[in-house]
Amino acid sequence: MSEQVRVSCVFVCHDGNGRILLAKRSAAARDEPGTWDTGAGALEFGETFDDAVTREVREEYTATPQDITMLGVRNVVRPGSHWVALVFAVRVDPAVARIGEPHKFDELEWFTVDALPSPLHSQLPATLELYASSAVGGR
Repeated sequence: MSEQVRVSCVFVCHDGNGRILLAKRSAAARDEPGTWDTGAGALEFGETFDDAVTREVREEYTATPQDITMLGVRNVVRPGSHWVALVFAVRVDPAVARIGEPHKFDELEWFTVDALPSPLHSQLPATLELYASSAVGGR
């Protein structure tokens, strides 16, 4: 284990009308290739949370956040890694969302939380619990 704790900004992109954006991880993904997941990225030194989320949403999905809401914090300890995951809901325009990092993702699609694809990334259910319990996702 690296014995280093890192901070990740996890984002559940949504359209404001009950749909969330999920990406299917490619064979080149850092972990769990072939699974569906929300977006995420490491917080860079000196960066605000909103700046990190904005940068990552633009990089991964070519979209600019229209609204960013912090949902909560998760402690994610897995073999070989330890992340403090700050979880956000991010409203984006579905018309502009595209795969911005084709080396990481094979597909990008909109789903409702009651009709999710399979298989899901192992961390996605806990992230979606935060989303569903929020004012944004709990509509």
